[in-house]
Amino acid sequence: MIAVKEALAIIEQHKGSFGSEVIPFEQSVGRILDEDVMADRDFPPFNRAAMDGIAISMSDWEKGMRSFPVSGEQFAGAPQQELTHGTCLEIMTGAVVPKEADVVIRYEDITIENGKASVNIEEVSQGQNIHPQGVDSEAGTILIPVGKQLTIGDVGILTSVGKVEVKVRRLPKAALISTGDELVEPHETPLPHQIRKSNIHTLATLLKKAGIDFTIFHINDSKEEITREIGEILKSYDLILMSGGVSKGKRDYIPEVLEELGVKKHFHRVMQRPGKPLWFGSNESTTVFGFPGNPVSTLACFMVYCRYWLQSSLEMKVQNQHAKLGREIRFEKELTFFASVSVKNELGELIATPIKGNGSGDLVSLSLADGFIELPAEKSIFKEGEVYPIYLF
Repeated sequence: MIAVKEALAIIEQHKGSFGSEVIPFEQSVGRILDEDVMADRDFPPFNRAAMDGIAISMSDWEKGMRSFPVSGEQFAGAPQQELTHGTCLEIMTGAVVPKEADVVIRYEDITIENGKASVNIEEVSQGQNIHPQGVDSEAGTILIPVGKQLTIGDVGILTSVGKVEVKVRRLPKAALISTGDELVEPHETPLPHQIRKSNIHTLATLLKKAGIDFTIFHINDSKEEITREIGEILKSYDLILMSGGVSKGKRDYIPEVLEELGVKKHFHRVMQRPGKPLWFGSNESTTVFGFPGNPVSTLACFMVYCRYWLQSSLEMKVQNQHAKLGREIRFEKELTFFASVSVKNELGELIATPIKGNGSGDLVSLSLADGFIELPAEKSIFKEGEVYPIYLF
């Protein structure tokens, strides 16, 4: 049995690599960029009016002109016009500043009567209310660096440089496997000795939230069936998540079968609660997580370990979150404790209040929780106000 820190270090050593793919920009939010996105021209691409008003020449102002005949209009999206000295052009926000013009004066600062614009302020400056060409970025500048997780804000950049398709890191193709003769589908009515499947659908929801494609399988508690089915699944998937069959029961065949199929065990059992029987291994092409069958254990192991593996594999830049304990909690075992907590934000601080549950099989308590707070094995009393890592759902 190994410590949590050691387990995470082993996972880091066995991160996956899935290559790249090109997708439409509309599907890119949340994906990890696998190329630099460059400015294909200056931003803005021309001297752009930042206000509605009139465009004049600074040289005319310096000659003492304060009233300018209006010689035309410059609209956004229209070709650039040329200003005749001694006149002005009305100009709209976003329009190209006319040739020979180098000042824009707001409508609020002028009066237009009988075809003339009179300026009502005492001072103007060259470049006033003009967004200069290239001031944001010059052509060839990296606008979005490789490795960034794309956001809504990045979509505007992609489209502005003509990136209708974008190269991103491919996500793993996942298989979700539940095992156990006691499990029936959610729409079925269980017999007294049966329960409905829940863990596998929780995992499916988590993968769907991460944008990962998956297929769900169920295998009965037969070693021959488990060996045959997993052997086939290993040929086609980058990631396998299994719920159940990794503890010490007489029908917990998963660890034995995986090693027989050539999946190398990197660790089995972690000094933690919940989720102590966690199994992790891989072969040349597939990574396997074997989660304990209890609902709280499955969710905790995914949040702490599988999500970390995904982030490491995709080389995501992730900031770990922390929260203050909302009340004191005691845990006497020399294990890392992932306590279920409800979380609220108080003036920018996360406050995590432990939820009383009935062990790792207490599915109902999860509906009250927002995540897990990590309490280290070195302590047994965790006081209100102390800060610890938190894993939010």
